[in-house]
Amino acid sequence: MNRVLARKLRTNVCGTTKIFRRTCSTHPVSSSGSNEESNATRNPTDDSLQHDIAIVGGGMVGIALAASLASKPLTKHLSVAIIDNNPLLGRKNIIEKGHLPDPRVSTVTPATISFLKDIGAWKYIEEQRHAYFDKMQVWDYTGLGYTRYNAKDVDQDILGCVVENKVLQSSQLSCVQESDLQKTIYPARLNSMDMLPSSSLSGLGEVPSTTDLFMRGRLAKLGLSDGNNVYAKLVVGADGSKSRVRELAGIKTTGWNYSQNAIICTVEHTVENFTAWQRFLPNGPIALLPIGDKFSNIVWTMDPTEASDRKSMSEDDFIKAVNDALDYGYGPHPETKGSGGSGLSWLTGDVSISAKERFETPPKVVKLSSERMMFPLSLRHAKDYVSNRVALVGDSAHTVHPLAGQGVNLGFADACALSRAIAEGIALGTDIGEVNLLKIYEAERKPANIAMMAVLDGIQKMYAVNFGPLNALRAAAFHGAHYISPLKKRIISYASGEQSLPLFA
Repeated sequence: MNRVLARKLRTNVCGTTKIFRRTCSTHPVSSSGSNEESNATRNPTDDSLQHDIAIVGGGMVGIALAASLASKPLTKHLSVAIIDNNPLLGRKNIIEKGHLPDPRVSTVTPATISFLKDIGAWKYIEEQRHAYFDKMQVWDYTGLGYTRYNAKDVDQDILGCVVENKVLQSSQLSCVQESDLQKTIYPARLNSMDMLPSSSLSGLGEVPSTTDLFMRGRLAKLGLSDGNNVYAKLVVGADGSKSRVRELAGIKTTGWNYSQNAIICTVEHTVENFTAWQRFLPNGPIALLPIGDKFSNIVWTMDPTEASDRKSMSEDDFIKAVNDALDYGYGPHPETKGSGGSGLSWLTGDVSISAKERFETPPKVVKLSSERMMFPLSLRHAKDYVSNRVALVGDSAHTVHPLAGQGVNLGFADACALSRAIAEGIALGTDIGEVNLLKIYEAERKPANIAMMAVLDGIQKMYAVNFGPLNALRAAAFHGAHYISPLKKRIISYASGEQSLPLFA
């Protein structure tokens, strides 16, 4: 069976990407209007569009999966459909030179940067605005403690890099467009997904039709909003927290909504910012992230009523509120002194403070450089990441609180692991849609994602309560993370994606 399916893999002209649109006829044609043969495998006995993999969702994680497949010798000639009604997917060079930073950014870890280098995307990112940072400061409104992290604490050059989401997406899309991968973009929405139980292919001849393969459970059938029916051996749900693929596959989720909204925006300073800052306030954390060229990104979490007020207030009042939140608003600065002079010296002993470990005040914000965007926060986790011929990646499988900027990094790790599992399946001659193969991906990613979700949810809950003894406990946590070198190294390694567990490895 696998030998028969393998013979149906086709290669095509390098670097071509077809965008299918439905015309008045029943045959989809490319966006140029020509009737040339598509990258989809078209069976001569029927009018079906057949692919090896259909990726539903052309966002950062979906395109990352396609780019990862394109970078591997065993998967670079696969036929891949990308189903997304975002019109930008069909264009090149979607980033305009000299543009103001978009407020939608991601903080990518060193582990994610390595992945993006491996698939060939990082070279494109380096051509656009991005901001490495090697220091991070975290503190809270009580003034009882703070922590400063430095890349040199773990013998690294950087702690992370802040990149606009559209730069990440376009850079990965450039990799896909310039690869040998047979890629077809369907600018449509997923309406339906059908699969039948697997049965024998005996009696169907040397090259079964697409319909026969579907009827014998060897292909999934996807009904699109433009009228096309697309068939694939594997359907990947990369379509976000409200995943249609997850819904149609009948995969349940667990989780809850936080009583918090996040406001994001771009702000400007008089000097360039090279540090990632985060302060925990009574209603949620505020983060100030460098984005380059004297710009920073704000991610401010608060209750929904306050968020609505902050979003609608005047620019001058909002800038004043941001500077207040990052300085003396809500409480004093933490004191910088040797631990021997603090009430927590029993935890660390008497140590001295170097200049790089002293508390610093973030640079002042002088201008709002983008619209203020607001979105609700939640935690969601799929009970299963895979089922027969279906795999979930990114927010389709899990959503987390943005307080540590880990969401997209988990998604990129999913894409990396799934592409590796697909390559292993091809090497072994296994049907890439078989659930037993897909379980390899789930076994790798599910425990890692659950661990990170538990850590982030625990931090969120710990800072959601203003209570004396709990404040002291938080101060002890800050103090330990700041002064206990092995603990600090563990935390940095975990947040950088280089260690699987936060404290033990």
